[in-house]
Amino acid sequence: MAWPSIFQRGTLLSQFSHHHVVVFLLTFFSYSLLHASRKTFSNVKVSISKQWTPSAFNTSIELPVEIWSSNHLFPSAEEATLFLGTLDTIFLFSYAVGLFISGIIGDRLNLRWVLSFGMCSSALVVFVFGTLTEWLHFYNKGLYCSLWIVNGLLQSTGWPCVVAVMGNWFGKAGRGVVFGLWSACASVGNILGACLASSVLQYGYEYAFLVTAAVQFAGGIIIFFGLLVSPEEIGLPGIEAEENFEEDSHRPLISGAENEDEAEPNYSIQEDKTITQVKAISFYQACCLPGVIAYSLAYACLKLVNYSFFFWLPFYLSNNFGWKEAEADKLSIWYDVGGIIGGTLQGFISDVLQKRAPVLALSLLLAIGSLVGYSRSPNDKSINALLMAVTGFFIGGPSNMISSAISADLGRQELIQGSSEALATVTGIVDGTGSIGAAVGQMRKLMPRQKVTDCWSHSNAWGELIRKEDLRTTNVPRETRAMCPV
Repeated sequence: MAWPSIFQRGTLLSQFSHHHVVVFLLTFFSYSLLHASRKTFSNVKVSISKQWTPSAFNTSIELPVEIWSSNHLFPSAEEATLFLGTLDTIFLFSYAVGLFISGIIGDRLNLRWVLSFGMCSSALVVFVFGTLTEWLHFYNKGLYCSLWIVNGLLQSTGWPCVVAVMGNWFGKAGRGVVFGLWSACASVGNILGACLASSVLQYGYEYAFLVTAAVQFAGGIIIFFGLLVSPEEIGLPGIEAEENFEEDSHRPLISGAENEDEAEPNYSIQEDKTITQVKAISFYQACCLPGVIAYSLAYACLKLVNYSFFFWLPFYLSNNFGWKEAEADKLSIWYDVGGIIGGTLQGFISDVLQKRAPVLALSLLLAIGSLVGYSRSPNDKSINALLMAVTGFFIGGPSNMISSAISADLGRQELIQGSSEALATVTGIVDGTGSIGAAVGQMRKLMPRQKVTDCWSHSNAWGELIRKEDLRTTNVPRETRAMCPV
């Protein structure tokens, strides 16, 4: 097998300037901050559930029912957990709808403005949802649902914009390894969110939301003043001109100069073409591009599994193994570590093979075995972390490839030579379809398997436990079962 010339003698690194490095880092950390705020919600679910339910079924405290109702949303931890799952589903559906819209908007407006607005606005919504409501002791299911719908729409501005910006700066040569490394931004954001949440969780879950919201808002300000969305903004040639000189550049978007020595005069001509000819393609045209629907449907199935880990892994570790919430948050990092390694390594292999589909297919087949293995993980943190990392490698790796490198490939096909403004739209379609799959998966988890009879009767302040026989056959947490001896 011939080794691609792009990896020989440092060719890949020599074509990048300090502007490429700045764009790489700014887009990387901007989406990391968006993901960190999402991860915070999953990391504090145990604390939120406790806050929204009666304090340890304490029947010795006699308080009027009205006071109990004003400070708690649910009579049991299971109902609180179901509502948390409902919030996840609401978020994903609104996020999916927003991705389709944000992709179209990103191809028509300045990507920097859209991304900065989404980050700052989402930070404010997260602050109100997790911090302000707790400070005011105002708990309302309708408000929580409304805020999370808005948050999903605002968060959806992130991914199409950052992928489009990266696609403007980094050409097809070496895209697999570059985007594979860059797509670790989501996993790094998960790690950052877990670390931030666990570090302040002892003071209350509201401070976890406060810290991540503040950092995300600051990141949005930096993006607004510091991000360059394309090389043309500072007078550099676009990647279309550079790709004419690369051996594996078989998908040119526009015809340009063929002599590198004439780069400066030809760039001025290319800039004129950009002004007069470049326009965004329609949503229907983007859907009809080869590979878009196929990869979108595949990503829907993959993201369903990936986001099940994303939303529920810390909660699962804490409830299934009885580990402390902060410990479960830190241990869940290993899933993201596996995803980072998997995305980078699989992207590199796909560049060497110059094919992406075989790498994805093999990884997904091996993911089946890793899922079966992790489902049988013993109550041992070291073994659990190892199996978790392997699972993240075979699930998170392909997920990162489809959502980044492959989306960029699909958005720069020869069929759209008359429009270089397709990256955000295509990325929104792929990720939006994937989010619909993830939302359906979350909704499936909320379908009642066996209704747990309410153990509460308001004959006194907290109520008395009744119908204890139901606790034998239903999926009730061990601590609840212990409080309802049969």
